[in-house]
Amino acid sequence: MTPNPRPSQYRGGVVGTVARWFWGRPPDPQQLPDRLHVPLASDISATNADLLFGEPPTLTVAEQGEDKPTQDRLDWLMVEGGVHAALLEAAEIASAYGGVYLRASWDTAVADHPLVDAIAPDCAAPEWRSGRLTAVTLWKVLEDTDDNRVLRHLERHEKGRVYHGLYEGTRDSLGRKLPLTDRPETRGFAVEADGGIPTGATRIAVVYIPNMRPHRIIRGTPLGRSDYAGSEHLMDALDETWSSLIRDIDLGKGRLVVPSSFLDVHARGEAATFDMDRRVFTPVTGLQSADDKFTDMVEQVQFAIRVDEHLAAAGALTEQIVRGSGFSAQTFGESKDLAITATEVQHRERRSFATRQRKIKYVTPELAGFMETVLEMDAVKLKSKVAPQRPTIEWPDGVQDAPEATARTVELLTRARAASDEVKVRMVHPDWDDTQVLEEVKKIQDENPVVDPMAAAGLVNGQDDEGDDAPDDSPPERDE
Repeated sequence: MTPNPRPSQYRGGVVGTVARWFWGRPPDPQQLPDRLHVPLASDISATNADLLFGEPPTLTVAEQGEDKPTQDRLDWLMVEGGVHAALLEAAEIASAYGGVYLRASWDTAVADHPLVDAIAPDCAAPEWRSGRLTAVTLWKVLEDTDDNRVLRHLERHEKGRVYHGLYEGTRDSLGRKLPLTDRPETRGFAVEADGGIPTGATRIAVVYIPNMRPHRIIRGTPLGRSDYAGSEHLMDALDETWSSLIRDIDLGKGRLVVPSSFLDVHARGEAATFDMDRRVFTPVTGLQSADDKFTDMVEQVQFAIRVDEHLAAAGALTEQIVRGSGFSAQTFGESKDLAITATEVQHRERRSFATRQRKIKYVTPELAGFMETVLEMDAVKLKSKVAPQRPTIEWPDGVQDAPEATARTVELLTRARAASDEVKVRMVHPDWDDTQVLEEVKKIQDENPVVDPMAAAGLVNGQDDEGDDAPDDSPPERDE
């Protein structure tokens, strides 16, 4: 029986497109669910976060005195202060939503340092000017009851200030404003008469980091595009391919077709059953052949499982989806080589690293300005002894040679006398700064002093090996 088409399948736009997809078809209530979802989208987002922030970037500021309190505080914030973890989360959100908001805040009852959060774009209403974020309103649903009563906390960020509001409405309307003291989530905000709080920063405490530009649907928008953009139908086809493989596996189970006389009939209303362990069956008249032999009425049915065909189709779809997201297929697969160099990795995953470099160009200016805001907030609101300034961001290569390969390279350079100690130290420790490199060079030179061969032979200051004076070739003096 052919299922009746649904009106939504004839519609255009997003509704009609999704209705015609594999997941848009309503399931058959008379059959068990047999649809399988492949979480490739989450793999793409997780890989994006690992490529960008798997190794944290190095943030450097100018020295502030001998103990460098600002640099030390910045390093602490990146690791123990949770900034690096927030950046990993932000990169995964940006991959899916096309962008992410980073928010800086403070709460002395929770932590003695600024708090950094990653906010999804579907919870924000931005305001732009010349492609730059000038203000943004973030919201959070605090309560959503069955009677369509919704409580929302609105947080509006402007230059140097943040405003808080509590609203009671429905799922479709914001509703009326309530006092912040009505809810424990908003009771602690010490707002001024206008409902705002100074942040202590000179700019807005929220930045928007696009995943990739330009947006392929909304022309001219400062919003970024998702890594899944344009690949939604391919992901739907990938799920259908894997679901078809699962159905083949289910249909490929061995089944027996037996005559009704082989079945044990139970009471009325109960199904008949076939005993697989039964050894003797009584022949029934009418099931015998002309030569008076019992006809083999048991038939085995087992369909072939098309594993290779399904895996080939799934592999082609996966490769196309990954390529559409801007990555190389090798980034998501396991290499068959036992050991390859960093240069070979860069060559095989060239598309992935090219995409990484593009995204770094969007992250760098926004992250630098945001961390300056964090330092300002830290100095004003938390009274830390830092000098707020814009840091310089250095990104790691993303892939490094194995220690054995690096050691062999340094050894060859040493034999050829083609590199100084400083160059070799920088090769072994690419993440070190100039001070660390120079200290290590000095330690190496102190442990391996250069010996003068003349001094080792005892021929310095005109002495031979026994310490005797060298012969004087000058003519003898004449007596008067």
